[in-house]
Amino acid sequence: MKPVTLEVLPEALLAEIAQRAPSRTYLRNAIILTEGDESDTLYVLLASRAKVYVADDEGHELQLNQLGPGEYFGDVTLDGGPRSASVMALEPCRCAVVKREELSRFVADHPEFAVHLTRKLAHRVRALTAGMRDLALMDVYGRVARLLLELAEEMDGRLVIGEKLTQKDIAQRVGASREMISRIFSDLTEGGYLRKEDGRLVIVRRPPANW
Repeated sequence: MKPVTLEVLPEALLAEIAQRAPSRTYLRNAIILTEGDESDTLYVLLASRAKVYVADDEGHELQLNQLGPGEYFGDVTLDGGPRSASVMALEPCRCAVVKREELSRFVADHPEFAVHLTRKLAHRVRALTAGMRDLALMDVYGRVARLLLELAEEMDGRLVIGEKLTQKDIAQRVGASREMISRIFSDLTEGGYLRKEDGRLVIVRRPPANW
């Protein structure tokens, strides 16, 4: 089953931020933040999806996270340092833009937001630690199998991945080449573990821990 995210703002806080802060719209594939940039702004995603990633000089990407409505990013730079990752709009999206001064006032008025931010950062640290452990100790197949199971949701007695993923998307998430992902998908399909229905991936049988 897909875990419940701890990063989505409660509806009341989200509505308050949307009312108080100016918003910006971004086209699909627009870069909202760039790794290394200086900024003192927090972004709250009001609609659609975005991805958080890091990249090297040759354009190789590692996707760290995907964000949906009610999630926010840019909080790490509120310590005055540069952006630690880039963020790209996966679909046309709209964000509330909160400057540091306004954020300080908002936290003073709504201390529950500070609690939410603390819990979110703790959750991020835990997720990044697990990701580093997987990269160091788990082979590519194991990382793919784990990702598919994390994304799957039970529907009519089956495990279905509602998010439409390309092999490139998966390669970026697990830190592997698209060619390697293609081979793993072929093996899982031929082994009767995975199939595609109406553009969505369905886990027919739980894949083994090791291949």
